[in-house]
Amino acid sequence: MRKIELEIVALSHSITQTHSYAVVLGEVNGLRRLPIVIGGFEAQAIAVALEKMQPSRPLTHDLMKNFMNAFNVELQEVIISNLQEGIFYSKLICSNNEETIEIDSRTSDALALAVRFGCPIYTFENILNSAGILLDDPSGKKPKPAAPVISEHEKGADDDLKSLNLEDLNTLLQEVLEQEDYIRAIAIRDEINSRKSK
Repeated sequence: MRKIELEIVALSHSITQTHSYAVVLGEVNGLRRLPIVIGGFEAQAIAVALEKMQPSRPLTHDLMKNFMNAFNVELQEVIISNLQEGIFYSKLICSNNEETIEIDSRTSDALALAVRFGCPIYTFENILNSAGILLDDPSGKKPKPAAPVISEHEKGADDDLKSLNLEDLNTLLQEVLEQEDYIRAIAIRDEINSRKSK
């Protein structure tokens, strides 16, 4: 399968969910976005590395990088390799002077390490088709919502979505994407897809 390169384009706090964040990966030279819901600690680990902050003591991911460097192990790339029941699975592709190995990883940890090592992040077409969101392109085409991704939504917010028709949901999806509220965009996309599958 052909790998598609991604980059971190946003780290968004959830307005509707306490302690939840979305790390948003964007297709390099493309219009698709892949929002992944993560916890607060994972978001902090990614944010610290993105901002090139130097904590007084190493955080867990800094420790892991230091450990890998001490034994001449280089993180070559991160691959978001699978999506099952709304959960993303990732692999760390590591190498030393003798061999290259794949190590299973939580996606949030893989992203925190990728930022620290400055290595590329990849996924596959089927994952972007399943969980990605297509932004409006200059030709004026409407975005295409994708399949559901598990996240914890507040009951009230879901009930509000159920009262809207498909056209209103698509309009609302565009509005929240413009506001970069990717957590809400996931909920709207999921509601649209649940109606289309009926």
